[in-house]
Amino acid sequence: MSERKIIHIDMDAFYASVEQRDYPELRGKPLAVGHAEERGVVAAASYEARRYGVRSAMASQKAKRLCPSLIFVPGRMEVYKSVSRQIHEIFHDYTDVIEPLSLDEAFLDVTENKRNMVLAVDIAREIKQRIREELNLVASAGVSYNKFLAKIASDYRKPDGLCTIHPAQAIEFIDRLPIESFWGVGPVTAKKMHALGIHNGCQLRDCSLDMLGRQFGKAGAIYYDFARGIDLRPVEAVRIRKSIGCERTLEKDISLTSSVIIELYHVATELVARLQRKDFKGNTLTLKIKFHDFSQITRSCTQSAELTALDKILPLAKQLLKEVKYEEHPIRLIGLSVSNPREESDEKSNEHTGVWEQLSFEFSRWE
Repeated sequence: MSERKIIHIDMDAFYASVEQRDYPELRGKPLAVGHAEERGVVAAASYEARRYGVRSAMASQKAKRLCPSLIFVPGRMEVYKSVSRQIHEIFHDYTDVIEPLSLDEAFLDVTENKRNMVLAVDIAREIKQRIREELNLVASAGVSYNKFLAKIASDYRKPDGLCTIHPAQAIEFIDRLPIESFWGVGPVTAKKMHALGIHNGCQLRDCSLDMLGRQFGKAGAIYYDFARGIDLRPVEAVRIRKSIGCERTLEKDISLTSSVIIELYHVATELVARLQRKDFKGNTLTLKIKFHDFSQITRSCTQSAELTALDKILPLAKQLLKEVKYEEHPIRLIGLSVSNPREESDEKSNEHTGVWEQLSFEFSRWE
């Protein structure tokens, strides 16, 4: 594993940077991609806006309170997709072992590369330079011997960062890493770890595999490995779609059961249409609820039969909704997704892979 050479490329403020590139009058100004109306949400924020505390997924009204001079522009997804393809063309000049995570980030395995370059950091530096010169955009890069550390490294010196974590330095680096920075540790898990006295990688490594298993289930084994710099997942050049979902931010918060059921029906109908367009079949249905205070929960169930039709999905969604207490906790957003294709589940031989997908699901972008 220590002989792998993996790069994680992450574009800096991608959507906002594309807008500032294409519209010079926006450069140097606090910018948000999204809609400014009352129920709007920030899709992306420029670094000028981030200095005020504006972040993606933040309510637009809150963003405007933090930064009264914030400029909102509508997103141009087709443009972002086109730029992403240009970025990937640069990647392919060095390797075809590319695993995209989203439009603006990807893993590259350059252990064997088309340029026969010895040092992965030299490849990362060259890719960053070409993105800047050819596309007038800025990327950050992380280089290491596995995906976990490469992704952590790419975020370490943002923006315009380049960080390498060598095998000999990995444990020392991990020891100082806040537990919130571990890939797959969300706010809920971080809070639980804090309660257990785990605040950084060093404290996590002091925990036994048995203890982590008791506290976090199968995910405990992943945390145990990460604390030791171990991540055996390869860069997957062909990514199989794991899920399809959709969500709806409501015009106003609701807590009346009849209103919630109506909105759930609309989301389920849209989900079925997407499943049919993509010819996707999965066995797990997940309900996502975001409340008026922006806290959120998910509830899931897995069936033996594939979930493709409304008469299967809607009753399951209603059943999951019964587990949600919203009468005194109004709902702001409802989402549904189908995941876990049966063929894929049957073929998995690595237990950690399945657990990792569950960990990643909280942070995945819904189609």
